[in-house]
Amino acid sequence: MKTAVETAGLVRTGKLEARSRIRESLDEIERLNGRLNAFIRIDAEAAMEAAGRIDQQVAQGIDPGPLAGVPIGVKDMEPAAGLPITQGSWFLRDAPPETTDSRHVARLRKAGAVIIGITACSEFGMDSATSTRLWGITRNPWNFEKTPGGSSGGSSAAVAAGMVPLATGTDAGGSIREPAAFTGLVGLKPSHGRIPKLNGFSNWSVHGALARTVADAARHLDVASGPHAFNYPQVVASVIPLAA
Repeated sequence: MKTAVETAGLVRTGKLEARSRIRESLDEIERLNGRLNAFIRIDAEAAMEAAGRIDQQVAQGIDPGPLAGVPIGVKDMEPAAGLPITQGSWFLRDAPPETTDSRHVARLRKAGAVIIGITACSEFGMDSATSTRLWGITRNPWNFEKTPGGSSGGSSAAVAAGMVPLATGTDAGGSIREPAAFTGLVGLKPSHGRIPKLNGFSNWSVHGALARTVADAARHLDVASGPHAFNYPQVVASVIPLAA
């Protein structure tokens, strides 16, 4: 499977169509998700439309961004416009589609990433195994009898299985780091304020991502990091880029 950095490099130079890369990812999800239950929602139509717009930009000589054509899963704790977010809870099973992106997801889209769908998480992000009444059991692609961790277990399973090269997570007490360890991925908890998010109760955790390579993790953090006018705690200066 192509990494995020490889995919973006090929798409930006016109050597790979974004639509082709997204179709490849969707095919892998169709092949594997029935056994892993990593993704709980897929929006193939919107993903292909977004990829088509990226291909048009490339054809017009416009750089789509450092994550051009990269398929990404979004954890079921983070708003992504057009998709319902349940936080893994039966009580939110009838949640309507979100009308806006989180600040994190908005930055990923602006960088050219394509949102494939929503990945499973433990209920309200409060368990170290990803298994819920609403969505069932998410399994570790290395051993179907084991958990991929929690609470970002759907994201870790999706990336480890090669469905997508990057998937978002949230972390307060290990919800990115533990799933990364359970599935052989790269996962870090960014400092509070580095990736902006809404104020209030949600500030006890931070946004981040799970990746297969250090380079992909660095590319994600470079894209997602930076000040925001309505964020607290606030990054007070430009952050140092991590990716080469």
